[in-house]
Amino acid sequence: MATPNIRPLTDHLQKVAIKELNERPERLAEDLKALKTWAEKEPHLNPRLDDQLLVGFLRGCKFSLEKAKSKLDWFYTLKTKYPDFYTIPNVDDPSVLERLSYGSGCLLPTPLNENGPRIMFVRAGNYPADKYTLKDIMAVSHAQQELWIREDDYATVNGFIDILDVSRLTTAHFASHTPNVIKKMLVFAEKAIPLRQRATHFINFPPSFYTIFNMLKPLMPAKQQERLYVHDNNLESLYTHVPQKYLPKEYGGENGSLEEITQISKQFFLDRRDYLHEDLKYRNNESLRKGKQPDYEGIFGVEGSFRKLDVD
Repeated sequence: MATPNIRPLTDHLQKVAIKELNERPERLAEDLKALKTWAEKEPHLNPRLDDQLLVGFLRGCKFSLEKAKSKLDWFYTLKTKYPDFYTIPNVDDPSVLERLSYGSGCLLPTPLNENGPRIMFVRAGNYPADKYTLKDIMAVSHAQQELWIREDDYATVNGFIDILDVSRLTTAHFASHTPNVIKKMLVFAEKAIPLRQRATHFINFPPSFYTIFNMLKPLMPAKQQERLYVHDNNLESLYTHVPQKYLPKEYGGENGSLEEITQISKQFFLDRRDYLHEDLKYRNNESLRKGKQPDYEGIFGVEGSFRKLDVD
């Protein structure tokens, strides 16, 4: 059996993958082959059968082949059905780099506790609400996530935590935070993305936003709600979860400056434009799907109550 074309993990991450993700290096090639064989036999699927991408799905699903199949299917199903939300139809659009420049989602260089989960720092509302909506920002973010699945071993093995500075959010920004948009974010995170979100921390949270926050929170799965932490302007409560040194320099930390991190994120994205161009070739043909079509209206419909989602 051919040797998988993937990066070797560091000794520390390999031990974590074996202990916590059920990874067995001696059968990695066999596991990848099983996932590929299944995908090739599904007539509606046309996924990128790249070893490095697929091992990200296996690790994110703790090497449950059935879960990895489901995630991979939903990953391409949702990108096919809603390309303006889950993909970037035109990577060369100048607005893509502009949206990246707002630093709406940047990976900090040093993981938590040096070898732990990757930290994603988000400057929520750092974009002009009269020019872009949350959907516009999330389209870029979803493309970034695919690159992280393929290229960030700390994220795929240890998961990640979000830190969102919401001090720039205004009521104008919240106008685009519709239930349908929020639900699309949550469904993609739960059903399609094989990255384990360990916690989400909101910082600089204005008291006036609690009403809106409490309206949106019930849309989230129960497990996801348990992983939410809200901190006001006093960050001492955050430090009990994320020591200050792991924050950006502007927040008194040692984990890079926001300007440096944003420029690194933009360059990382630019260097992978060919990959993102090629991504447009990998879409489903839903007319060939065996069995029942996904119930998009039942999942995303704004009318009535939202169906609860389970998060691993």
